[in-house]
Amino acid sequence: MWNLRSRTRVTLTATALIASLAILAAQVPAPEPATDAETELGLAVYRQLKEQAEIVSASPLYDTLRPVAEAITRVAQPEYEHPFKFLLVHEAKPNAFSAPGGNVYVTDALLYFVKNTEQLAGTLCHEVSHTIHHDAMKRIDEARRTIAAQIGAAVLLGPTLAKVIALKLLGDLHSNSYSREIESAADVTGADVCAAAGYNPWGLVWLFQDFQDADTEHVPQFLSDHPGNETRVATLRKHFSDNPAIFSKFNPERRSATPLQVPQDATLQFLR
Repeated sequence: MWNLRSRTRVTLTATALIASLAILAAQVPAPEPATDAETELGLAVYRQLKEQAEIVSASPLYDTLRPVAEAITRVAQPEYEHPFKFLLVHEAKPNAFSAPGGNVYVTDALLYFVKNTEQLAGTLCHEVSHTIHHDAMKRIDEARRTIAAQIGAAVLLGPTLAKVIALKLLGDLHSNSYSREIESAADVTGADVCAAAGYNPWGLVWLFQDFQDADTEHVPQFLSDHPGNETRVATLRKHFSDNPAIFSKFNPERRSATPLQVPQDATLQFLR
C-alpha cells in the first residue's frame, strides 16, 4: 500500500511538473507569420534574435510584463494592422525596441531598471507608438534601397535580403536612437496610449528626469538623446497642458507611482 501511494505521489508530482513546464513554455508569444513586408521583416528580426539565443521563452518576469502589456494592447491594437506581441530578451543593458509586424522586445534588464509600473508602461507605450507610426519600417525602406543599390539587386524581399536588413535594423536599434523629432512624436502618442490604458503618462517624464544626468551606459537607448530629453519633457508637459480633459486627472507627483513588483534573480529559459 505504501509503495502504491508513493508511486501515485511521484506520478502526480511528475504530472504537475510537466504541466507547469508546459505553461511556462507557452509564455513567449508565437511569431506572426509572414503575410506582407512588415511581418516578413518582423519574422526575420525574430529569427535573428532566436539564433542569438536572446529570446526568453519562459520566466516569472513575464508575470510582471504581461498585465501592463495586455492593458496597452487593448488600447493600441486598433491603431495597427498586425497583433502586438511583447517578448522578453536577455541583454545586460536595459532597453526596449519594436520591430515591424507588431513585436515589441523588452530586455529583462529593463524590468529591474524602472522604478515603478508607470515608467514601464511609459516605455512600452513609447515603443508601440513607433510601431503605429511605422518608424522601423520607414528606416528599413531606406536600408533596403541602400542595400539593393549596393548589391545591384531588385528591391524585393526574400530570405537573404530580409536577414541582411534585419541584422542592420537590430544594429541600429541597439546603437542609434531615432531622430529627436521621431522620438518626441512617439512620446506624445505614447502618452495618449498610456492615458487611455489607465496608466499615468507622467511615468515617462519621471523616467527622463531620473536619468537626465545618468551614465549613458545604463540608460535605455530611447532615453539616450542627451541633452534632448529636456526638450522631450517640455513637449510632453505642453501636451498634457493642452489637453486637460485627458491628462488633468493624472498626478504629476512621483509619490503617487505604483512600485513595480519584480522577482529578484528570476530564472530564464531561452527559445532554441
